[in-house]
Amino acid sequence: MATDYDAPRKNDEEESADSIEELKSRRNDVGSNSVDEDEAEAAEGFELPGADLSREELSVEVIPAQDDEFTCTECFLVHHRSQLAEVRDGQPVCSECAD
Repeated sequence: MATDYDAPRKNDEEESADSIEELKSRRNDVGSNSVDEDEAEAAEGFELPGADLSREELSVEVIPAQDDEFTCTECFLVHHRSQLAEVRDGQPVCSECAD
């Protein structure tokens, strides 16, 4: 940011006086304190980029854990048995959580 060193400088008292006067003028504004925006109305006008997916249904097939998989008791993700690092208190822990 460029600074004009030839311009007259304000001292701290003048700066604080300006800001107090500005605050007083803002306080007298009737509409400055209230926010009239309804969140539901704002959300209705918000559109995601791309196609309209409002009428689409999500269908996902959930497959149970296989014989060669385990669920880590630290991160709760399903991993292959090759990522089994250790068993803590009888519960399996993956190699990422064991580090």
